[in-house]
Amino acid sequence: MVALSVLDLAPITEGSSAAVSIKRSADLAQHVEKWGYRRFWMAEHHNMTGIASAATAVALAHIGSQTSSIRIGAGGIMLPNHAPLVAAEQFGTLAALYGDRVDLGLGRAPGTDGATLRALRRSYDSADGFPDDVQELLEYLDDPAPGQRIKAVPGSGSKVPVWILGSSLFGAQLAALLGLPYAFASHFAPDHLHAALEAYRNNFRPSKYLDKPYAMAAINVFAADSEEAAKRMKSSMQLQFIALRQGNPGPLPAPIDDIEQQVEPMALAGANHALKYTACGTPDQVHAYLDDFVAATDVDELMLTCHAYDHDARLRSFEIASKR
Repeated sequence: MVALSVLDLAPITEGSSAAVSIKRSADLAQHVEKWGYRRFWMAEHHNMTGIASAATAVALAHIGSQTSSIRIGAGGIMLPNHAPLVAAEQFGTLAALYGDRVDLGLGRAPGTDGATLRALRRSYDSADGFPDDVQELLEYLDDPAPGQRIKAVPGSGSKVPVWILGSSLFGAQLAALLGLPYAFASHFAPDHLHAALEAYRNNFRPSKYLDKPYAMAAINVFAADSEEAAKRMKSSMQLQFIALRQGNPGPLPAPIDDIEQQVEPMALAGANHALKYTACGTPDQVHAYLDDFVAATDVDELMLTCHAYDHDARLRSFEIASKR
């Protein structure tokens, strides 16, 4: 059976705060560690009032202090926003604190809008250098070469495992070329899932990091003791996604009943397409969905995410999924 992992964006719910959100993330990490999940990843997003994981390495340092065995990592760090040396130092510091529990997933997208990119002192063409930046970062994390003048301290020699993240064929091809593990963001970008996995596997070159392809895919999970409760839980994410698509990003809203009767059909259809890969329903329904997804994709690992308004419901959703 493939391993299960967690992607957490530390969702900020309506009427709550980033402080509460991060505390809930730590509580979630403690629970999923107990339930046997392999990794707990957090993602970098800027200028998003519904996400508290912008300072991803800092948030992960807290998660690491509240857990003992689950792997902690970024899913991911948007490398165009950072100098490779800084990213190597940050994750090298995490490795110095938590040993061989740390992963570093790298994304090419900026994870934000143009105005925020300027506030980050970056530009859209920063992504053009992503392949070179990845290789530079790998060198900083590896054993230093003779005469190497610039070293990541901490970080040099830590060999923190690096993943390439993607939602298109570009990341798949780069991960294959470099012989790195690959994670696909199918939880919000479903269209190229199968093509990307095929490109990654067909073009994979064995490396000192991996001798064969290792692929992970992310899906949403809303599991509850009744189908109605699961659908209601899912509505918060649907509403947030619709607002984001309409240029109104905000905190995660409270769930509603009968979303089909309360939301414009085209807007809902767009959200549902983006959230195509979602396991929603009773324990039996969710377990069957996860099994079918693995059979259809042959992924080596599943990463689950759940944007639920109610923290206890979110915990219950991950608990149910863990018992497949």
